[in-house]
Amino acid sequence: MKKIPLYGKILIGMALGMIWGLSAESLGLIEFTTAWIKPWGTIFINALKLIAIPLIIFSLIDGISNLSDVSRLSRIGGRTIALYLATTVLAVTIGLLLVNVIEPGKFLSAEKREELSQAYASDMDMRITSAHDVKEDGPLQILVDIVPDNIFGSMTNNTNMLQVIFFAILFGIAMIIAKPDKVKPVKSFFDGANEVILKIVDMIMRFAPVGVFALLASLNIDLQLMKALGVYSLNVVLGLAVMVFITYPLILKFFTRFPYLKFVKGILPAQVLAFSTSSSAATLPVTIDCAEKNLGISEEVSSFVLPLGATINMDGTSIHQGVSAVFIAQAFGLDLSLGQQLTILFTAVLSSIGAAAVPGAGIIMLIIVLEAVGIDPSGLALILAVDRPLDMLRTVVNITGDSTVATVIASGEGELVGDKGQKSPD
Repeated sequence: MKKIPLYGKILIGMALGMIWGLSAESLGLIEFTTAWIKPWGTIFINALKLIAIPLIIFSLIDGISNLSDVSRLSRIGGRTIALYLATTVLAVTIGLLLVNVIEPGKFLSAEKREELSQAYASDMDMRITSAHDVKEDGPLQILVDIVPDNIFGSMTNNTNMLQVIFFAILFGIAMIIAKPDKVKPVKSFFDGANEVILKIVDMIMRFAPVGVFALLASLNIDLQLMKALGVYSLNVVLGLAVMVFITYPLILKFFTRFPYLKFVKGILPAQVLAFSTSSSAATLPVTIDCAEKNLGISEEVSSFVLPLGATINMDGTSIHQGVSAVFIAQAFGLDLSLGQQLTILFTAVLSSIGAAAVPGAGIIMLIIVLEAVGIDPSGLALILAVDRPLDMLRTVVNITGDSTVATVIASGEGELVGDKGQKSPD
């Protein structure tokens, strides 16, 4: 089993869990499953929730504090960050629009949604009532709620994740502004702490095959649920396709004159590697190589824009988070308000800045999004069966978005070989 990669073990756990879930009722194993198997899935979910706040704090602070290069590359730093945030907001918006139109969760019957709600969201009424509380303090209340009056109090509840993200961003910016010699010990601490947190994530993900098996085994799987999952998967894929085949070509056409077909051919090796590894970080060396050799992007631009993108730009992941959060809510029979969907938008955008560019980090970020709007993260059991192939696809979109922004920045700086009006590759 040691030679089987982690994703292979997860797929095996997924398959065994689905087989168990399909046959448990007919074999009279429901009580055994509930007593002896389902708790391992709960432990897995709790471990993911445990690491969510530390991951976002240390990843965000470490990532933002590394942006000290922006002061040296101020000419392109601001434009790069603005473009990354703009494409991420656009990605989440596309995902939310599509999932509200398609409504994959509505492919479940009212009885099935009630069953899921009782099985995976025992305290849902309390959480959703709290989440639906309407504030009468004006249109800017959502901004007021982002700024905590006690950060330690915010850290005790995952539903206050936006407040934690706000503090982490503020802390990281302060580290950039402060005197380097004074901040150096603090920077070393967060560098080390972030490395430790990523190792913990790796440890938790090693338990993922067991956790995935337990979650799926305890889920009463039927054809109706499989149909809803199929529509959900198509919903995510459609959102990803809109980014790759419509949004990115329009961005390149508007900001550059670089042919999109040539662009896709140039980054194809990086896309293939991204698909196979599900890791923007592992793909980064190949992405940089493709950008410089195939697209003609200068080393100055590629060495700054692409590593930064692997840290803060997760367009594919953001689409997945928006669609998944609303799908799980629909499966539980919940209609999210506009305010809650705006919270999903803000949380997905901000949490993507601190998302580790490694397999499995997207699930932890999704827990942050779910809890921000009061949805029980146990609902992840509904989508884990199809998460791996979707993870592979969304990583392709992530690195395609990074390369698109790098091409735009290089074109604007006159550092793009082959763009019409720029230097010729010959």
